Amino acid sequence: MSRISVTEERCKGCLLCTTVCPVEIIQVSERINQQGYKVAEVPAEAMDKCTGCASCATICPDMAIEVWRSKKSKKAA
Repeated sequence: MSRISVTEERCKGCLLCTTVCPVEIIQVSERINQQGYKVAEVPAEAMDKCTGCASCATICPDMAIEVWRSKKSKKAA
């Protein structure tokens, strides 16, 4: 299963990641980091929709997002 991880202390809450997510699963959290920003998150129930495209990590100006992609099975290739 592909997934992303947001390093909350690096996130400035710009939410650029929300604009490029093709499945629209990234949203603003109610949590606030030490710098006072509301951070981006993906709810646990939506994480299985992540395609691993890495658009969010590419656009993030603070490199706060890591992406893990699922390995494709040989049948899918």
